[in-house]
Amino acid sequence: MSDLLHLRGTVLVDDATELEEVWVADGRLTRTPPLGAERARQITGWVLPGLVDVHCHIGLGPGGEVDEEEAVVQAKADRDAGTLLVRDAGSPMDTRWVQARTDLPRLLRAGRHLARPKRYLRNYGLELDDVAQLPDAVAAQARAGDGWVKIVADWIDRSEGADADLRALWPADVLHDAVAAAHDNGARVTAHTFSREAIDPLLDAGIDGIEHGTGMDADQIAEAAHRRIPVTPTLLQVGRFAEIADQAGAKYPRYAARMRQMHARRYAQVRALHEAGVPLLMGSDAGGTIVHGSLPAELAEVARAGVPAADVVAAASWRARRFLAVPGIAEGASADVVVYDADPRQDVGVLSRPAAVILRGRLV
Repeated sequence: MSDLLHLRGTVLVDDATELEEVWVADGRLTRTPPLGAERARQITGWVLPGLVDVHCHIGLGPGGEVDEEEAVVQAKADRDAGTLLVRDAGSPMDTRWVQARTDLPRLLRAGRHLARPKRYLRNYGLELDDVAQLPDAVAAQARAGDGWVKIVADWIDRSEGADADLRALWPADVLHDAVAAAHDNGARVTAHTFSREAIDPLLDAGIDGIEHGTGMDADQIAEAAHRRIPVTPTLLQVGRFAEIADQAGAKYPRYAARMRQMHARRYAQVRALHEAGVPLLMGSDAGGTIVHGSLPAELAEVARAGVPAADVVAAASWRARRFLAVPGIAEGASADVVVYDADPRQDVGVLSRPAAVILRGRLV
């Protein structure tokens, strides 16, 4: 049963719209006082649509798939941090059961990461022995998921020994056919990529999103901005690049040098993306090496890079919901909102301290 709530203060609907109040009744939002309004619990503050983590891996741990109990812990950590909508960015677990749990964030599944043997993290993805299998694999994941497919576009090729570096996984023509296969099945494709070299074939293939984007050059950034292709910076993950380089050490010096370079310019890269007009989406990359519930910390990193706090807040809430076609604060929409004691558009640090989390009309 949902709660009867009266949310007052500043209700942030989108970039141009603010309300003074909104009601929660029968699990839905309404601007009209409902029957029994005088009994409603009063909550005052800055009200936002539930935060959106577009790069999150529920069901994934450092060694691969976790059990259901651990996946629930992960999802609740995200929820309690204010993340009420997750687009998973690949998980070895079939997480359809999460969608049946009313106490867990809403979930849009992308199915399995699509990679190649020894060209991604072990036990994370579906590894294809033949690159020609990619279009069919993408089509299968598109049919099994919720409108998204995740491919791994580059990774270190250790077979090159000391010359090992980030290399593309797929030929350009195969990428083109794979993206087309997703589109034919009503899905969009987002791609993990660190390197510059992997970007042009993705753009030529008609990619719908770029994860990380650490190696994009000025021309590629301009093209992504022109096409309105969103990039998810995942700065918490990129913040680990120096550590990854140290692990590569003397064995893979070229790869290590590249990772250190991208780490050193990570904030400048995100600033360049924003200033060029590339749509930014917010993703914690939780699961694996990043703990769940980290989206507020990721948002603080993006603000530290120089993206204005108001844009960070918008990207993590109503803009992401619009991109994913999931309602935010609207008449009759599910009451999935977060309330804060101060305006996060002035200080994104506020996002780490939600005063109230309301999911499906229930005060968490």
